[in-house]
Amino acid sequence: MIRQAAIIFGCLAIGELIVYLTSVKLPSSIIGMILLAFLLKIGWVKLTWVKGISDFLVGTLPFFFVPAGVGIMAYFELIATSFWSILTAALGSTVIVLVTTGWVHQYLRKQNKTKLKK
Repeated sequence: MIRQAAIIFGCLAIGELIVYLTSVKLPSSIIGMILLAFLLKIGWVKLTWVKGISDFLVGTLPFFFVPAGVGIMAYFELIATSFWSILTAALGSTVIVLVTTGWVHQYLRKQNKTKLKK
């Protein structure tokens, strides 16, 4: 269990170091997860080395959503009065993100096909 935690927290620490040294605008936890995924993919870290603690962390994940649920309950009246505004903003931003992502993907595919033909 200690080795498993050391691997996961080591990737997090390396992510912190990368953010500190490069001033990249990504959370260090995301960089650490990408690093861990990369290490798993290339085989430098075996899945069995981190499976136990990762199963534990995924199993306790719902507890991290309890404060958000309590916050929603505490501000229910405010949310209820602004429900349609919140729903419109959420749906509208979702559509904008989906459309923009689709356009960018199509543009990049066309660019890639052009480069391959040359």
